Amino acid sequence: MGMSDMEWLAGQDQAVREKLLAHLDEAAAERLAAEWRWTARAGQVAPEGDWRLWLMMAGRGFGKTRAGAEWVREIAENDPGARIALVGATLGEARSVMVEGPSGLLSIAPWWCRPAYAPALRKLMWPNGAIATLFGAADPEALRGPQFSHGWADEIGKWPRGEAVWDNLMLGMRLGRWPRVLATTTPRPVPLVRRLVAREGLDAVVTRGRTADNAAHLANGFLAAMVEGYGGTRLGRQELDGELIEEVEGALWTRDLLERCRARHVPGALARVVVAVDPPASAHGDACGIVVAGMDADGRGYVLADASVEKMRPEGWARAVAGAAAAHGADRVVAEANNGGAMVESVLRAAEAGLPVKLVHASRGKAARAEPVAALYEAGRVAHRGAFPDLEDQMCGLIAGGGYEGPGRSPDRADALVWALTELMLGRRGEARIRAVG
Repeated sequence: MGMSDMEWLAGQDQAVREKLLAHLDEAAAERLAAEWRWTARAGQVAPEGDWRLWLMMAGRGFGKTRAGAEWVREIAENDPGARIALVGATLGEARSVMVEGPSGLLSIAPWWCRPAYAPALRKLMWPNGAIATLFGAADPEALRGPQFSHGWADEIGKWPRGEAVWDNLMLGMRLGRWPRVLATTTPRPVPLVRRLVAREGLDAVVTRGRTADNAAHLANGFLAAMVEGYGGTRLGRQELDGELIEEVEGALWTRDLLERCRARHVPGALARVVVAVDPPASAHGDACGIVVAGMDADGRGYVLADASVEKMRPEGWARAVAGAAAAHGADRVVAEANNGGAMVESVLRAAEAGLPVKLVHASRGKAARAEPVAALYEAGRVAHRGAFPDLEDQMCGLIAGGGYEGPGRSPDRADALVWALTELMLGRRGEARIRAVG
């Protein structure tokens, strides 16, 4: 996200700041501090264009509540006829977060244009006549009947009856010249969020953002602690990076399964470590899947690293394989040979003469080869040491019975993982025909 004018000013030399602010009297400085378009980041300001829905889907701490409150404030201060719906997950949250909270409408209102608040009536009334009314998403019927010119719908991803509430809200958007709604949420793959994302480019604009975008306004150490604890996991990608992570119907792996298989450390020594390689189909820069896995004395497998590389020629990805093998003390490199076994062997040997290489030949499709490995995960016999977002996205895109609906043209990383765990844990039962290279 772009830097705000205020953030730019804060980063300048003292002389520059003093020169700019010297021209302002006390009243002007006070008004400047209350001007949202001066203090906001680019992603917090309403987009241009003739949109009807603005969906702000971003990580926690991004500044969604402040952006929503400032959008409502600007509308109310400039349109005496504005009738605004404020819809929270519950009526209590609408009050405590959207109105009374530290980034809510009462907290951001300047003294010269502060709305009157009537909690019993669930209303905010601005001096010019604009009115905002509070609602809770737990009661969809409360939105049946009233009509509005604008709406702010907060945390729609956790609305208990999301689509019913949204439909009643939209049916009431019939006042004014151009009714508009802002929906703010941390992304969750619930039907309502997916439905609104699908409208992007039609009558909707979607703003995406990460917790890190607002690092300057977060408590010291918070971001580092969150990244250490949740970085790369499904929860972290959703709650910190603002990603909408969906499950693919019929996938061999699910996000929940992978989260259950996550481990911070390998508890003991590993009996074997292998590096598996899914070479690119051409020598012109396709992705090369490189995954490191190990097995302990009890037969439990561990995925240790995703060292995959993209847009490298054979000598480049071969060096990456050799580097991964050296870094993890691998006793063997397993490489799929269907795309030219002689070339695979020669480039790996050129990168590191002492590499113990096995070439494996695929007799079935990627999804079919992956099924017995997915069964190992279901049985709790494989763990991921840490998080591997790109690899896990591909794993969750492999469909039982064949097919792939994940990122990229081919699941290169996932295929390398399958070869690694087949070598370690399945052997001939994995039906991979293996030829040792002396």
